[in-house]
Amino acid sequence: MSAFTAETVSTGRLDLLPLRVGHAAEMARVLSDPALHTFIGGTPDTQQALHTRYQRLVAGSPDPAVSWLNWVIRLRAEDCLTGTVQATISPSGSGTVAEIAWMVGTPWQRRGIATEAALELVAWLGQTQVQAVVAHIHPGHRASAAVAAAAGLTPTDRHHDGETEWRLILHQRNH
Repeated sequence: MSAFTAETVSTGRLDLLPLRVGHAAEMARVLSDPALHTFIGGTPDTQQALHTRYQRLVAGSPDPAVSWLNWVIRLRAEDCLTGTVQATISPSGSGTVAEIAWMVGTPWQRRGIATEAALELVAWLGQTQVQAVVAHIHPGHRASAAVAAAAGLTPTDRHHDGETEWRLILHQRNH
């Protein structure tokens, strides 16, 4: 059983809703633009592929020490899903770390949705036992870097698969 559970979180404009398999149909449309994969590689998932992927995500990590938390982003004013945020929480040598990521569909970009969702995710994680938040961002992805910076993360000198690690310490580990 996972130590962490995604719960509904709301901001001024958004609801972060825990991922359900039933979100696959709408999310396949939201995430259908191949441009979303410019920096991360791959291609958009079909509805069936997302359905299968969401089944795995909702079932949770096979490692009981690791928690997979996934949300869809609902824009209340338009009553539609616009993207996702996620956190993979696991123990590390420096305490509990949440690796976060976000993706907002092309029609809803440049409206502050990713920033608002990431800020709320980081604030929510700050109320847990997570010591640090990490994001891996392609050095050329200025929009994602801006979201990370707005959420309080700063770039480090660590790199993984061509991406820069951004980090925020939430709580110092008590020994």
